[in-house]
Amino acid sequence: MLHALLDLFFPTVCAGCDNLLLTHESVICSHCRHEIPLTNHHLQPQNEASAKFFGRIPIESVTAFAYFHKKGIVQEMIHKLKYKGQQDIGTALGYWFAEDLKATSAAFADEIIPVPLHPKKMKQRGYNQVTSFGKALSEVLEIPLDENLLKRNFYSKTQTKKNLFARSELSKTLFEADFSEQHRGKHFLLIDDVLTTGSTLEACSRALLKIPEVKISIACLAFSH
Repeated sequence: MLHALLDLFFPTVCAGCDNLLLTHESVICSHCRHEIPLTNHHLQPQNEASAKFFGRIPIESVTAFAYFHKKGIVQEMIHKLKYKGQQDIGTALGYWFAEDLKATSAAFADEIIPVPLHPKKMKQRGYNQVTSFGKALSEVLEIPLDENLLKRNFYSKTQTKKNLFARSELSKTLFEADFSEQHRGKHFLLIDDVLTTGSTLEACSRALLKIPEVKISIACLAFSH
């Protein structure tokens, strides 16, 4: 009864198109689920996402769930997840994406590591936008989520507006791994919301690669051309 009353006065809408959800739908309507441009990277070990890191850092696998297009469904959902507090979007997409990741080496990772926010940004936003995504992956893949291993040292603006030299210089010290001997030899699944230039994920990976004998896989919610 209470749930029905809440739906009456506060109807739930689709995260993609803002239309009312039907009784059997959750977070994303059936139409938007069908329209999401999936990458199918999990079926292609050598894909356009992995090419971003070729010759830069050693990576086991790189996958992204969907294509990020300007003014598209995925951009709308990522915006709401990142800036509107709609963390259920990360959960819904995480459950969906986890089934795909079972076909990749990411399914054999020892820990899931989200790209961290600087404490100042965390205080401003109140949450890390990839945490709900990571928790969903953790639940389905049965891999623990570790939000404390990787630290962001500096509060910085978006990397995409910096030139390549500035990004590469900043990446050398932007992140660090607070590791111990127990982390030696582990396989980490590094996660983020959108893969664009790959500079942030490369910086995170370089910090993790300071741990002896580790392997790294990468999974992102979206891939931007």
